[in-house]
Amino acid sequence: MHIVPKTRTSAPGLRERKKQATRRAIAEAAVRLAAEHGVEHVTVEAISEAAGVSPRTFFNYFPSHDDAFVLIDDEVGERIRESVRGAPADRAPLDVVRDALVTELDGFESRQELWALQSKVLKRSPHLIHRGLQAHVADERALAVAITDWLQGTRPDGEGAPDARLFARLLAAVTQTALRVALEHWCERAGEIVLADAFQEVFAQLAQGLPRPTE
Repeated sequence: MHIVPKTRTSAPGLRERKKQATRRAIAEAAVRLAAEHGVEHVTVEAISEAAGVSPRTFFNYFPSHDDAFVLIDDEVGERIRESVRGAPADRAPLDVVRDALVTELDGFESRQELWALQSKVLKRSPHLIHRGLQAHVADERALAVAITDWLQGTRPDGEGAPDARLFARLLAAVTQTALRVALEHWCERAGEIVLADAFQEVFAQLAQGLPRPTE
């Protein structure tokens, strides 16, 4: 399957890139420390020191200690939703969300070890799974709203079909599941496959209607 990368409406400025880099540094420090020592033994002060920031800066990016271990980036989610809303009207819905996600895959290969470490941390600290689930559900609902907005915007009268919201919720849920499956498949086969290939394969099977696998 050929994926056509979407062009974002605007590239992040220097200040925004610095903020993104700081957030990533804090999250990476938190996950690495937790993988080595356990979440319950890692303090905000230790995370901040490892990331080279102050505890005050930590709380500028994460509401609480536990949020730093979940690796949820709200800014990525917003860029994906912006891409969906700006997609051409004649695209297939599944292609729209796939292309919006694929633009965010750059740099993920270098973070494979970090994702594997986070999986290790979550297994050791089940209470974080619930926190991560809440964040994913919120992200899924926001994506469904963006899909609904796009569907309504593609109609001449600006009105969506009666079942547009149900369709959008289903597509958003399927998209989140597809991304999770692709990430897990990629992490389990470190060095064997690249994330983009796993991602494309998952969406290719969805586009085919999930036919029975053949030899």
